[in-house]
Amino acid sequence: MKLTCAQFKKDFLSEIETLYSTSLSDTSTIGQFIALGQLVRRYNSQSWTRTAKFYRDHHQKQVYYFSIEFLPGRLLASNLLNLNLLTTVKKGLTELGLDFETISQAEPDPALGNGGLGRLAACYMDAMASLKIAGNGNGIRYRYGLFKQVFMDGYQVELPDDWLHHGNVWETRRDNKSCIVQFGGNVWLQPQSENTEDVLAVPYDVGIVGYHNDITNTLRLWSAELPPSATYSSQDQRDRISEITKVLYPDDSNSAGQQLRLRQEYFFSSAGVQSIVRDFCATHHGIKLLGKKVAIHINDTHPTLVIPEMMRLLMDEHHCSWEVAWTLTTQVMSYTNHTILQEALETWPIDMFKNLLPRIYQIIAEIDRRYREQQTPIFGKALVDQTAPLGNGQVRMAYLAVIGSHSVNGVAPLHTELLKTDVLRGLYQVYPERFNNKTNGIATRRWVQLANQPLAQLIDQTIGTDWRRQPDLLQTLLPYQQDDHFLYQLGQVKLTNKQALAAYVQRTMGIKIRTDAIYDVQIKRLHAYKRQLLHVFEILREYFAIKDHPQQPVVPRVHIFGAKAAPSYHYAKAIIKLINVVADMVNQDPAIGDRLKVIFIPNYGVSIAELIIPAADVSEQISTASKEASGTSNMKLMANGALSLATYDGANIDIMQAAGAENEYPFGLKVNEVYDYYHRGNYHATDFYNADPELKRLLDSLVDGTIPGIPTVGREIYDSLLRYNDEFFVLADYRAYVTQQQQISHDFQNQPTWQQRSLANIAASGHFAADLAVARYADDIWQVPHERLN
Repeated sequence: MKLTCAQFKKDFLSEIETLYSTSLSDTSTIGQFIALGQLVRRYNSQSWTRTAKFYRDHHQKQVYYFSIEFLPGRLLASNLLNLNLLTTVKKGLTELGLDFETISQAEPDPALGNGGLGRLAACYMDAMASLKIAGNGNGIRYRYGLFKQVFMDGYQVELPDDWLHHGNVWETRRDNKSCIVQFGGNVWLQPQSENTEDVLAVPYDVGIVGYHNDITNTLRLWSAELPPSATYSSQDQRDRISEITKVLYPDDSNSAGQQLRLRQEYFFSSAGVQSIVRDFCATHHGIKLLGKKVAIHINDTHPTLVIPEMMRLLMDEHHCSWEVAWTLTTQVMSYTNHTILQEALETWPIDMFKNLLPRIYQIIAEIDRRYREQQTPIFGKALVDQTAPLGNGQVRMAYLAVIGSHSVNGVAPLHTELLKTDVLRGLYQVYPERFNNKTNGIATRRWVQLANQPLAQLIDQTIGTDWRRQPDLLQTLLPYQQDDHFLYQLGQVKLTNKQALAAYVQRTMGIKIRTDAIYDVQIKRLHAYKRQLLHVFEILREYFAIKDHPQQPVVPRVHIFGAKAAPSYHYAKAIIKLINVVADMVNQDPAIGDRLKVIFIPNYGVSIAELIIPAADVSEQISTASKEASGTSNMKLMANGALSLATYDGANIDIMQAAGAENEYPFGLKVNEVYDYYHRGNYHATDFYNADPELKRLLDSLVDGTIPGIPTVGREIYDSLLRYNDEFFVLADYRAYVTQQQQISHDFQNQPTWQQRSLANIAASGHFAADLAVARYADDIWQVPHERLN
């Protein structure tokens, strides 16, 4: 939209006066943010209305993206960028004596996700709007975010993340779109229900603004409330309803927590599907058009209950036969698998499931019966038993998702191949035509245009601005690898970003870090398979080397971590304690000085990532080969010019292919070698321990008092590696990892060559843009039109 600076200032002052009945000088920063957010919503309101009307009038096929996580980050700058108002608003605020960045920092960063899954969903919502796809998000409006992470004596402590304390300026509550979700009760075969626990699902809609195209899609987040007609009087019953949408990922280490997690999953799946079918029927005649006008995408297993819920609505309320309902359901549904870890392929005890969702269980039992009846004569009882939705006393969600969808995709070529040959091998034999790959992508608008404005401006000056809409044009930067002036400017961009991160670290943590050091970054969920432990061993190696040879010159390093561990994941929390203890030991040792620093930034989230990623030199992507489905931090870091220190896992392989392996630091076991160890059972961690004196010293330091204050934690980690045989092959990959770390220290000293390699990563990063990934979903899976990117 077009807006003059003068008009913006007039509108903003009017908004302040309307909201607070006072002058600008008498408002707080949070008040200024709320006023600015309200004003931006008003600027965009007609676009939101026009978009909905356009989709409705043209009977455009709607895509509904169901995800238990959405991690949108702060939306003020993103919305202004996409509305093409960012420069105008910044200038206007400056003229009013205000600072845009200060106001922007007042916006809560809603932690409605735990990492890559939720951030991917947010990136894809941004891409759908920017491609003019009629895309809708469906999730949960958690009262509290994941948790606010603080460190106390080095341990992770979880505090409530009260992100709604000041409300959410971007949301619109839509009471007229509410619906009832039923739990428990008795179900008769007619079917009829009685004595159910009814929960009111109230939608809160957030506008997702497309990039410079007058399109605004909708992210719908559901809140659980007491139905208006309810006669509940017990506070326990009220609490039982409110806790459904209280917090993301409740502790499921006990049956009560498992039941709450299942209630959450059915709650938003049911509410979303009810809303979809209701809206479809309001604008179309005949339910049989559903498959041509609606696409529902299941983002990992959590929303799988959309499948039996759709069957329930079609049969019980729209009186379809089973055959018609099943045909429509499978036409509509598609499923992305995000993991090969068995622990993440959700299952639920049948008895618990049956009591909580009796009608849904009946439908799943019939899906199971028909699947067995149809497939056993073809594939045999053994394979069908292994792949049916019900088995071993469990409801198996991933299997249900495959059986009830027309498309099943992995998120990197390696991951998809492992789904076919290992994780979902039996179902691939039954439905080979359903399996396909869709490599993940990131929203370069947020991760380059917003998070790294110095880099974006340099790119604009060099190749023009078309890359902002067509990210694959970044490859036209490659000829500048031979331009010394450009490479110098690229190095200055990195220095500027390092200075910003260093200032934040000193301000918030009281630690001074050098800006000429290697910034070695590992930012992701804390999990044993992601192997933050391997990174810790490298820090200890560097520390001991300086202590042993204090006069020997070293290339200075700053090791940077950002990670949360699940509250019930004891081992991951032990690693957090270890990192923090090692950080204290290193940072406070006067013999080390500023040659080596370890920074573990607490409460990692989108906004902190936007500060760390542009400053990174090295991107640690060191998961055990075969365990990381794809990764997206690898793509964000790549787009900002970091070089990957990476295993042959997930999309790391694709990054090496796109940017050139010579521009990364690959190392470690490959998938076939990992699987050989599994099949032969001949991995012996003690062999590596005994054969490598340096590695032995590192492990012994966990238990011999070298590292102070970790007698319990150190022993636990030591035992996990030696006594319990190192489940994720940390010791097997140690030596190859160290070799590459040493090479990094050597190579970083030649800055022109380093910047050439950094540029190779930036130039290839357009290959991993969310716009391109979503276009492939639109063409191959959802069958919806979209704006072309070239």
